[in-house]
Amino acid sequence: MFHSFFPKPMLFFSSFAVWAIFCVILWFTAGNTWGPELSIGNLFGYVYPELIVNGANNEAQHTYLAAQKSALNFWYYQYLVVSFLLFTGFWMRFTSHKWNSWSVAGSSLIVFVTWFQVQIDVMINEWFGRFYNTIQQALSKPNNIENKEFIDHLLYFAVLAAISILFSVLNGFFTSHYAFRWRTAMNEYYMSRWNRLRFIEGVSQRIQEDTMRFATIMESLGTRFLDSVMTLLAFLPILWGLSSHVKVLPLIGTVPQGLVLIAIIWALGGTVLLAAVGIKLPGLQFRNQRVEAAYRKELVMGEDHTNRAMPHTIAQLFNDVRLNYFRLYFHYMYFNITRYSYLQFSVVVPYLALTPTIVTGAITLGIMQQIIRAFGRVESSFQFLVHSWTTIVELISIYKRLAAFEATLQNRELTGIELEVQS
Repeated sequence: MFHSFFPKPMLFFSSFAVWAIFCVILWFTAGNTWGPELSIGNLFGYVYPELIVNGANNEAQHTYLAAQKSALNFWYYQYLVVSFLLFTGFWMRFTSHKWNSWSVAGSSLIVFVTWFQVQIDVMINEWFGRFYNTIQQALSKPNNIENKEFIDHLLYFAVLAAISILFSVLNGFFTSHYAFRWRTAMNEYYMSRWNRLRFIEGVSQRIQEDTMRFATIMESLGTRFLDSVMTLLAFLPILWGLSSHVKVLPLIGTVPQGLVLIAIIWALGGTVLLAAVGIKLPGLQFRNQRVEAAYRKELVMGEDHTNRAMPHTIAQLFNDVRLNYFRLYFHYMYFNITRYSYLQFSVVVPYLALTPTIVTGAITLGIMQQIIRAFGRVESSFQFLVHSWTTIVELISIYKRLAAFEATLQNRELTGIELEVQS
C-alpha cells in the first residue's frame, strides 16, 4: 500500500514529522530573528525598518510596526519555502523510486499549499476583527465612518476569498491526480504479483476499487490532518492572546487562558466519546464489503455460466447483504445521534464561555467575532477525529481488505474476518 508509492515510507513519514517539529522549534527559538541578515525581502520592497526613537508620535509608531510586520511575514514565507525545498531535495537526491516526483515532491507541495491556505484563514480572522469593529463604530453614531472605508474592508475580504478559492480549486485538481498516481502504483505492484493474490476472496474488487478508495481517502485524511495541525499551530497562539480579554468563565470563575482550556477539554471529550460509541463500525463496514463482493462475484459468474447465479443462491447472498446493511444502519443510528448532538452543542460552547464577558460589555463586537472564530478553529483542529470518524471507519475496513494482500505476499496466514465462511 505504501512501499509501492513512497520511498522507504516509514523513514519518509517519520523524517517529515521530525523535520517539521525541528523547523517549528527553530523558528520560535531563533529563526524569526534571522530576517535582517538572511531575508531577501529588500529586493521586493519588504525592508526591515530602522528602530524608532522613544517617544515617537503615533503615526511613526504605526508606520514602523506595519513595515516590521511586512518584513517579518516575508521572511517567514521565505523560511518555510527553504525548509520545504531542503526536505524535498534531500529525498529526491538520495533515494531512487519510480514515483518520487509525485510521492515526495507532490506530498511536499500539498503540505505547503495546505499551510498557505491556513495563513489565508488567519488573515481572514484578523479581517473579521477590524470589520466588525468598524460596524460597531458605524452603528454607534450616524455617519461615523465613510463609505470608502467600509467598501475597502469588503474589497480586502474579496481579494482574500478569491486567493483562497483559487488555491482550493488548484489544490483539489492536483490532489486528484496525486491520488490516481498512488492508485496506479498500487495497481502495478499488486498486478505484478497476481499469481500469488488471485486466490484471495474478492481480489478483483480489491485491486480495482479498494486501491483507488484507499489512495483517495488517505490523501484526503492526510491533508485534513495536516490542515488541523497547521490550523492549531496558527490559531492556538491567537486564541491564547485573545483569552486575555476573558477574565471569568461561567460556573468556574477566574481561570487563566480559560478559552484554550475549554477548547481542549471539549474536543478531547468528544473524540473519546465518539471513538467509544463507534467502535463496532469498522468491522461492520469490512463485512459489508465482503458480502457485497460475494454477491457481485456470483452475478458476474452468472453472465458466463448457466449453472451460476441461480435464484436460491442469489437469494442467500442478497440476504447476507440485507442483514449486514440493517446491522450497519442500526449502529450508525445511535452513532449519528451522539455525533450530531455533540457537534450542534459545540456551536454554543464559546458563547456560553463568553457569557460573563459579553454581559459586562468587556469586549467589542470585533474582538468577540475574532474569539468565536479562533475558538472554532482551535476546537475543530482538536476535533479532527470527531469530524473524520466515519471516513476513518471506511479507511480501516479498506485497509483490512488490502492487508490480506500484504499477508499473502509475506507468507503470513489470514486472520479474523478473512477466515469467516460466506453462506
